[in-house]
Amino acid sequence: MAHRVTGVAIFFFLFVHVLDTALVRVSPEAYDEVIATYKNPVVNLLEVGLVGAVLFHALNGLRVVAIDFWSQGPRRQRFMLWAVVVVWAALMLGFLYPMTEHSWRVLFGEG
Repeated sequence: MAHRVTGVAIFFFLFVHVLDTALVRVSPEAYDEVIATYKNPVVNLLEVGLVGAVLFHALNGLRVVAIDFWSQGPRRQRFMLWAVVVVWAALMLGFLYPMTEHSWRVLFGEG
């Protein structure tokens, strides 16, 4: 279920991304205004969620491929799921501070 939810979330992000990027052809000033609204801690939190969704979707997709094409895949799917969760959590912990560093500085008045 999480694989499907992350896939749908990624699809909607890509849809919005294409729309706001296309805005630059219509009005560069409007594009600049839209992009300026994205520079806040709430959107930064959504970006962290997007990275988490893409990362989980990719790792879990590899697990699904292993289940389908490896003879031991169906038997070891539970272990592989936990491996995906552990690797995802470790990578997200590594991404978390660099991705949110600017927001922390804005929130606590350092920049």
